[in-house]
Amino acid sequence: MPTLTTFDSTKESLSAILQEISEGNIQLPDFQRGWVWDDDHIKSLLASVALSYPIGAVMMMQTGNEDVHFKPRPLEGVELNGAVEPERLILDGQQRLTSLFLALYTQKPVVTTDDRKKPIKRWYYLDMKRALDRPADMEEAVISLPDDRKVRDFRGEVKMDYSDIEKEFEHSLFPLYRIFDYTDWRHGYNKYWNYDQEKLKFFDEFEKEIIKRFEQYQIPVIVMRKETPKEAVCQVFEKVNTGGVELTVFELLTATYAAYNFNLREDWEGRWRELRKHEVLSSMRNDDFLQTVTLLATFKRRKLNGTEPERAPAISCKRKDILRLSLEEYLEWADKAQNGYIKAAKFINKQKIFSAQDLPYQTQLIPLAAILALAGEQAESDSAQNKIARWYWCGVFGELYGSAIETRFAKDLPEVIEWINGGEEPTTVKEANFMPSRLLTLRTRNSAAYKGLYALLLRDGCLEFRTGEPIDLQMYFDERIDIHHIFPRAWCEKNGIDRRKYDSIVNKTAIAAKTNRLIGGYPPSAYLEKLQRNNNISEARMDKILQTHVIDPVELRKNDFDAFFSKKNGCVAKPHRESHG
Repeated sequence: MPTLTTFDSTKESLSAILQEISEGNIQLPDFQRGWVWDDDHIKSLLASVALSYPIGAVMMMQTGNEDVHFKPRPLEGVELNGAVEPERLILDGQQRLTSLFLALYTQKPVVTTDDRKKPIKRWYYLDMKRALDRPADMEEAVISLPDDRKVRDFRGEVKMDYSDIEKEFEHSLFPLYRIFDYTDWRHGYNKYWNYDQEKLKFFDEFEKEIIKRFEQYQIPVIVMRKETPKEAVCQVFEKVNTGGVELTVFELLTATYAAYNFNLREDWEGRWRELRKHEVLSSMRNDDFLQTVTLLATFKRRKLNGTEPERAPAISCKRKDILRLSLEEYLEWADKAQNGYIKAAKFINKQKIFSAQDLPYQTQLIPLAAILALAGEQAESDSAQNKIARWYWCGVFGELYGSAIETRFAKDLPEVIEWINGGEEPTTVKEANFMPSRLLTLRTRNSAAYKGLYALLLRDGCLEFRTGEPIDLQMYFDERIDIHHIFPRAWCEKNGIDRRKYDSIVNKTAIAAKTNRLIGGYPPSAYLEKLQRNNNISEARMDKILQTHVIDPVELRKNDFDAFFSKKNGCVAKPHRESHG
């Protein structure tokens, strides 16, 4: 029976691994971050090897996988004559192997950092006497010297000088970069001490107890076979990555496309310069863009196989699908996706959502951009705009984009396109449900429906309290419109109003920063009189302004919070429940 495992596990000598690194047979995939270990980490690692302590397994991947084409790059400090095609790529172990290679193999000072992250250059030595006398304190035996190999005090005066080889011999300070090629150094050491028998015996012991440990040191190596699929490589990397930095699908795809001389990062940066001009898109990520592109590409794949739907590939934009996105597909759909996002920004602005912080769901932009990209000019008709708006608000008030979103994206795209063309309602519209009791729990921007109700007040024509003008894009930013309390918080607390009520969206609306300062902590009757007097607004006009915010002026002027709350709660819940799902 053939084996089902996708990896091999073995042990390899440290010296052989470092030799392969120096020759370019072992390299890094281009998505790996740079080497970042500091001086203390390096000393601790060298001490562990000197004691034959384990330093953890290393994971590599065989090259030659037809499904995985990563652009390779050599490890820090490796100097190759021309490009070398590696046999293996390091997935986990970069920091350890790079540190060992730089300290033991390059014969150059290691460019690292101190504990304050200040750049420094260091040579690494072993105090031979201390290493043999107190092996339990091996970390103290690992000596880190500056670039000039002179140790200075706080005044900058030289305390110890190890700047030439004879001083190394004198102080029995062994350079670790000679650990795999120490014969000449040993000859010089013996000669320096006139072949003293005690010194010869001392070095013999150092060779046996320390040098041999480096020479014989074995590292567990897990090698992923070339048959391993790309998404598995990515998943494994994230699970074993000890650097603490998450690998994104964008970075992995960047490395894949780099093998075809296409710079995905540069391409995205050009698109991002255009997209971020739209404030509502300012929080979108490059991974979001890739999901939209993948939705479009998989939609086409399925359409091409429409004659056999049971065999057709699924519309999807999960991680594995993005990783399977060919460069040809990306180039085919990237411009369309970018145009879809620009249309989405304009659509969102029409819904009176003007900033990224007020977006109910950032993720809903992903299918929206795909829908608008595919629908093209057809999406501009009044009928299509109304359907897309209904789908959008059903998603918001049904709170349907909080989990399992990729599956919903895959349903949204074909179903909304079909609906625009006269088909039946999408699943998102059918499944949306908003209960009036939910209003009491909507208290912060963490809730999509909280931001949704605020946006609908703007969309449906609420007027600014102080100016009586509709709140448009320019006023939103000029007047710093935000969500504020109708019955001020300070007044509510003073009058014993339940916080769950006064902090809910029912007691909040769109108010300009200047207006909110005028309101202060006054009761509504007082601040309404002040607004009317200062801005020459009649009581009748003020009442009409309040009504555009679904506020009953009579109850507000009476400072009757309970009556106001009960009436507004019913007014807000009913139309939005009926109109949006």
